Amino acid sequence: MPNLYTVNAMNGMNIFSHILTTNIVVKLVLLLLFLFSLISWAIIFYKLRYLSKARKEDKEFLDVFWDSKRLDYVFTATKNLDYSPIAFMFNITYKELLNIKKKTTEGEQHVNKENIEENLSYVERALKKSQLSAIAKLEISLPFLATVGSTAPFIGLFGTVWGIMTSFESIQRAGTAGLAVVAPGIADSLVATAAGLFAAIPAVIAYNYYSNKVRVIVNEMVDFAYEFMTIIERQIL
Repeated sequence: MPNLYTVNAMNGMNIFSHILTTNIVVKLVLLLLFLFSLISWAIIFYKLRYLSKARKEDKEFLDVFWDSKRLDYVFTATKNLDYSPIAFMFNITYKELLNIKKKTTEGEQHVNKENIEENLSYVERALKKSQLSAIAKLEISLPFLATVGSTAPFIGLFGTVWGIMTSFESIQRAGTAGLAVVAPGIADSLVATAAGLFAAIPAVIAYNYYSNKVRVIVNEMVDFAYEFMTIIERQIL
């Protein structure tokens, strides 16, 4: 008498063998869903590693930033934090500050109210631009997960409909509605449905989870931008 492991292995082989014998349309649907699922899982593992490092390095940067009184020290101490979006914002903005300081030192600008306001606008523009770039980097690949989550069930549904149509054609050709006639088409439709859900469910869960993670990081970036701009205004004024 076969044990449970043997039965499961036989069922797995039967499903795999059935997939190999399905019609070309269902095969294409399953191949597309398999590719979607494969890419989704690659993104899921990549984003897990990337966002974890981003949060960790953000904390490291903020610890250095608030403990230090000198921006040049912060720039030197945190320039290797490649995953931190807040450190990226700081580096871009600090370089703009250095450019302004260089122009003032070399006498290219006269220190007056108009130049001060103009310099502040340059710094603020650099800060906002770096913030948008950092957000775009955080959100990269998330739209693909959303697309898979919303389209995979419908792609699977297309395979389901096609399998049912195949069953009706088999009934018409055979002139009978016996189980042996309709079983292949029904099996095709069930496999396509399962494949669509298998691709969609992890993508939807991952998209919601990572979107929340990104939202938390973005809120921290906004808070830092406000505090950093306040510090810059005090220094320039």
